[in-house]
Amino acid sequence: MAKKVTTLFIRDTSINLLVVKGEQVDKWASAPLEPGLVSQGLIIDEAEVADKLKQLFKETGANTGKVITALSGHDSMYRIITLPELPEAVLPEAIRREAKRTIPTPLEEVYFSYQRLPALTKGENRIFLVTFPRNLVDALIRTLRHAGVKPYIMDLAPLALCRIPDEPRAIILNARLDHLDVMVIADRLPQVIRRLSLPTEAESLEEKLPLIAEEFKRTVSFYNSSHIEQPLDSTVPVFISGEPAEALDTWESVVGQTGYSVSLLPSPVEPPEGFNPNDFMVNIGLALRELLSEKAEANFSIVNFNALPEAYVPPSFSILRVLVPVGTIIGVGLIIFAVILVHNTQADIAATNSELSDVNQEIQDHLTAIGNFNTEIEPIQDTAGALKNLIGYLEDDRDKIHTDLVQIVNRATGVNLGSVGYEGNSVSLSGSASDESAIFAYAKSLEDSGRFSVWVTSITKSGSIFNFKFSLTTK
Repeated sequence: MAKKVTTLFIRDTSINLLVVKGEQVDKWASAPLEPGLVSQGLIIDEAEVADKLKQLFKETGANTGKVITALSGHDSMYRIITLPELPEAVLPEAIRREAKRTIPTPLEEVYFSYQRLPALTKGENRIFLVTFPRNLVDALIRTLRHAGVKPYIMDLAPLALCRIPDEPRAIILNARLDHLDVMVIADRLPQVIRRLSLPTEAESLEEKLPLIAEEFKRTVSFYNSSHIEQPLDSTVPVFISGEPAEALDTWESVVGQTGYSVSLLPSPVEPPEGFNPNDFMVNIGLALRELLSEKAEANFSIVNFNALPEAYVPPSFSILRVLVPVGTIIGVGLIIFAVILVHNTQADIAATNSELSDVNQEIQDHLTAIGNFNTEIEPIQDTAGALKNLIGYLEDDRDKIHTDLVQIVNRATGVNLGSVGYEGNSVSLSGSASDESAIFAYAKSLEDSGRFSVWVTSITKSGSIFNFKFSLTTK
């Protein structure tokens, strides 16, 4: 029997509900949202949005008891981090510490989730790490609960879109009226996920295309500068999704100038009459979480973890919760029976044998205590050894940070550094220059050092001064 999956995605302008049965669309519905109900992924009017959710589920008859949902990805950060090989008991704390170092946002303001990736080198752990704002998650869960909707899996919209192409390498441009998501997939992993705000004063797609084209070329250029051995050449497909994406001829005139082939993001589910897959691409990516296990030979993204915070994960049914009480009752009955039998037997035993039994029991208790102590101390010794290795790892990083900062300062020719923020493998720079070319020369100098992958996040002009911000990742 085909598996049925219910997905729900709330964006700033609409609520999309999709039910997929196997690879067939079973039900779908969309409800528009008035401006101000949801802003940049944050649900502002929870009661009003909950009412619309109730109506949508009522009209479609979709099941509210087991739903996959998603965040917009606004203010979310994605990292692939490397840690030394550690015991399973120590790994979550090591990841938390690394997240604190590499993510500029305080961990008290975000939730984070992660997935282990196949290691490239023996003795290391590769981790795909994502952080996302707590206030967005908490507002979403409160709204869903108010509507009687029970999520059991949560994802992020960019990761859901990356799950759709059956390609080991691809570029996805997800165009919306107010923002653009650029995603680079390589080795079946989302290597780059970047969101660019589009100017609200530009009303038409044509007015926004030059900025989109510039961001596309910049993303490809900086990715290729860090992956010289396997760059994103013209054989890598470019997929378009989003509200204005169906103006494909326009996209070809922009992206196609670089030699890339452009097409709409293909739907892996069969669309019925009247269903536009482009409007429900995030929902389709959510449904694939549960359907991809049935596809053996495929090139879909391997990132597929549940981002729902542990506090919101519904308790799962376990047969042990039933068997343990039953077993306890049976065990107690057997113990009582055994006690009575032993008591009747011991009544006929001489006093000397009774004393000997007590001595044997005392010896057994001591042996058991010694065995328990040895069992308890072994994991403590393992953990202590792992923590010692981790401390050594952190001390090595301290020296690397000093060396990196010397490189950053010494190469700042023609620019004035404003601030330098170092968070693990990520460095944020800001500064100014009187000449825009000096900024790009500085970025190239840092890239040529062989130590950094450089991302020019913004350049703004104030009078005759150019202000810039860089995002660096150490190699």
